[in-house]
Order: sequence, then C-alpha cells, then structure tokens
Amino acid sequence: MNNVTDSFQNALSNFINFLPALLMGIALIVVAWIVATLVKKAIVKGLQTINLSTKLTKWGAANDEEQGNFMIEALGKVGYFLVWVLFLPGIFAIFGLDAIGAPIENMLFTALGFIPNIISAIIILVLGFYAAKFVKNLVYNIAIAANLDRFLNKFTGGDTDTSAIEENKNTLASVIANIVYFLVIVPIVLVALDVLNIQTIAQPVSDVLNTILNAIPNILVAVVLLAVGMVIAKFVGDMLADLLRGTGFNKYSSYLNKSGKMNVDLAKLSGQIVAVLIGLFFLVEALNALNLDMLNTIVASIILYLPNVLFAAIIIGLAFVGGQMLASGIKNTTGSRFAGELVKYILIAFALFMALDQLNFGSNIVNLAFLFIIGGLSVAFAVSFGLGGRDFARKQLERVDQKIDEESAKPSTPKDDTPAL
Repeated sequence: MNNVTDSFQNALSNFINFLPALLMGIALIVVAWIVATLVKKAIVKGLQTINLSTKLTKWGAANDEEQGNFMIEALGKVGYFLVWVLFLPGIFAIFGLDAIGAPIENMLFTALGFIPNIISAIIILVLGFYAAKFVKNLVYNIAIAANLDRFLNKFTGGDTDTSAIEENKNTLASVIANIVYFLVIVPIVLVALDVLNIQTIAQPVSDVLNTILNAIPNILVAVVLLAVGMVIAKFVGDMLADLLRGTGFNKYSSYLNKSGKMNVDLAKLSGQIVAVLIGLFFLVEALNALNLDMLNTIVASIILYLPNVLFAAIIIGLAFVGGQMLASGIKNTTGSRFAGELVKYILIAFALFMALDQLNFGSNIVNLAFLFIIGGLSVAFAVSFGLGGRDFARKQLERVDQKIDEESAKPSTPKDDTPAL
C-alpha cells in the first residue's frame, strides 16, 4: 500500500513540476495561432487593398479576378504557416522535445541567413531586366532610325515600304535588339546565381556564355561576309540578267512552250542561278570563319556536287530547246507533226539519261536501262515496218524521193557576169 501511495505522489509531483511548462507551451501555441491568424488576415487584406488580383490578371499571372483572389488567399496561408514554423522550435523546446525542434531551428537559421542573398538576387534580376530592356529598345530605335530593314530589303528584293516594315515584327532591327537583350540579360542572371551560390547551375551557364562571347568576333565576320555576299550576288545577278536581255537571249524562252502558257524569263533565271552560286561561295567562307567543321564538310560536299547538277540542268535545258527547234524544223520540212514530236521526245529521253549519268545516279543501272530501251525501240521499229508498216514506209520514202527530184529540177539562177561600171 505504501508503494502505491509513493508512486502516486511521485506522479503528482512530476505533473505539478511539468504543469508550468505545459501551461507555457499551451500559451505559446495560442499566441502562435493568434499571430499566424493575424498575419494571414493582414496579408490578405493588404493585397486586396492594393487590388493585386486585378494586377495579376493584367500581368497574365491569373486568368480572371477570381483566380487572383485565390492566389491572394494562398499567399495568406503561406504567411500563416511561416509563423507556425517560427514558433515550432520554441514549442518543442518547452515540451522537452529538443530532438524534433533542433532540426527545425537549424533550418530556420539557414533560411534566415539565406534571405539577404535572395533579396540581393531579386534586386539584381529586377535592375538587370530593366537595364536589358532599356538597351534593347535603344538598339531597336537606332536600327529603325538607320533604316536597316529597308536597306536589307533593297538588296534582297523585299518590300521597301516603311509601313509594311514596321508592321512586320520579324525585322532585322527586332532580331538585332533581341540578340543584344540576350547578351545583356544572361550575364546578369549569372551574377544573380553567383550571389545565391548555386554553382551547379551557374557554372554550366557561365561556360556556355563564355563560349558564345568568344565566338562573337567570328560570328560578326561571318555576318559581314554573308551581307557582302548577298549584295555582290544580287548585283552580279541583276547585271547578268540585264546583259542577257539586251542580247536578245530571251527569244529562246518561246521554244520552251510554243503555246506561250509558260512564261519563263531565261535571262532572269540565269542571273538568279549565278547569284545563288556566288552566295554559296560566300556561305562557305562564312562557315569557315565560324570554325564549324561538320557544316564546312557538308557545304564543301554540296559545292563539289554543284557542277554535276549545273551540267545536268544545262543538258536538259538544251534538250528541251533543241528538241522544240528540231520538231518545228521537221514539221515545216516534211509536214509531219508526228515525226517532229517523235524526234523531240527521243532527244529529251537521251538528255534525261545523260543527266542521270552526270548526277551519278546508279550509272550502271542507267546505262543498262538506256541500252535496253534503245534495243527495244529498234526491234519494235523494225518489226512494225517490216510486217505492218511497209506501205507507210514506202509512201514516206516516195515523198522524200519526190521532194529531192523537185529540188533538183529547179533551174539554177544565172550568174550575172556583167562588169561593174
């Protein structure tokens, strides 16, 4: 009985000794709840007073004011729980639960020590954003004042109307301004990350930026080469087109389509081909300036293949023009349109096979196909004339023989031997 009485007295004594801590802990919990509630209401009322929901909708952060009010409530809850986090270490310490309160206390000290860095980074980002935007607008206005877009369109054959240029957002001035904005904002972001001591992100971005900054001189050289190449290519192409028009070169355009439905300006086409070739050579030099080995290899291979393409195009063009001329000549001589068209398409077929061989498209296969086609046509021609076309062949040969006799029977014009006075 005495043992039970002693145990009860010890428990009561421990409870009485713990009672002040319990009351203090409960009081601290009540204070934390009151402060957290007041902070939440203060945040919500303050943000509603400045009409943050309307501003969030205007900035595009919220779809409507209802969503903006929901975001304000969320910010109030964030403040509410932050207050509880601040009070939790003290509450756990009062109840003797230091093993739980110590990690939370260390987290708070780390977070509070990091707040100045966060504030500094935010200030740097805000100031950097406005500085980059200011430089971007300055460069854009200078480019517009210098009429860079109109100057470029003048040499590239684009629209030189000032109103049309201003309506188009993808202009040279806009591109240059965005590039400058990027070059200004990236170092500022790196400084902000450096202030936050986030090296895992800052270091790779810094390496990329250093690579870009080191490549800027080469990029400028490449841009200058491309710009000069475009100007020279357009000038030479237009000059060649004008010279060819002056020599009457466009009269051969009529042979491409005798009916006139296809309007082809051979002089202009020749000038454009020459302009493209000149532009390609300048593109190769620009890529060499950038030291891009892979692109250099690809473009060099294309340049080496261009003569084959050019000769193939010339062969096909001459076949079409020559075929039309031969078809017209045969039709006028023999009066047979079928014979003229047959010769024209045979010539075009020859040209196609020659062009494929020039392009190295399976030379062996092309040659074998050509031999088989010629052999088949020869056999078909011999069989058709030998079996079913003898009368037709005889009539055609008689017509040719008659024409030769008529030409031979024409009296020759006597030569005038009278001496000049």
